[in-house]
Amino acid sequence: MSAILYSFRRCPYAMRARLAIAASHSPVLLREIILKHKPAEMLALSPKGTVPVLQLESGEVLEESLDIMLWALRQADPLGWLKSAPQNWQQWVTRNDQEFKPYLDKYKYAVRFPEQSPESYRQQAEIFIADIEQQLKQTPYLLGQQQSLADMAILPFVRQFASVDLNWFEQAPYPKTQAWLKQFIDSALFRSIMKKYPTWLDSQQQFRFPESARTPAE
Repeated sequence: MSAILYSFRRCPYAMRARLAIAASHSPVLLREIILKHKPAEMLALSPKGTVPVLQLESGEVLEESLDIMLWALRQADPLGWLKSAPQNWQQWVTRNDQEFKPYLDKYKYAVRFPEQSPESYRQQAEIFIADIEQQLKQTPYLLGQQQSLADMAILPFVRQFASVDLNWFEQAPYPKTQAWLKQFIDSALFRSIMKKYPTWLDSQQQFRFPESARTPAE
């Protein structure tokens, strides 16, 4: 039995998990889901109903994206994401998850949060973006000269922020952040984790990931 990953292609938490799995070449069986129709098999493993969820061969279940990233990179870390991530990687990722993400959600789904304008939510999210910009003026990546776990855990969320109003983002005063994000989006690794697969509920098919072949797994 192989490890099984429940994922949703566009979810940034699921993206960060797939990035680490692909980078480490730790194959899993991918089950693509739709968040509006969560499969009973996933909910039995993780009642909170969020992705990603990874069921290991031992039966252990990992329900948090960072735990999945660390599991994958501890299997293998050929790109050195862990090696180039000193302890302060946690500070960046905690700020992303606890400070930036709530404002990102309100900016993206502003119609659900009419208490403030979309621009107000964006300005509050920009505090984190501005700090990223200042760091990238000093070093090519968040923690120095190499990509690290911090970059790869945060980039999917910055991508989501940029996509809310791409015209605005491209004109915003964050050239280093824009270049950092573009390098990520243009990378073969990112393209590889964004391939489309039939959903598990529609097809009952699971796929070997990160292998490029899209043949259903046995």
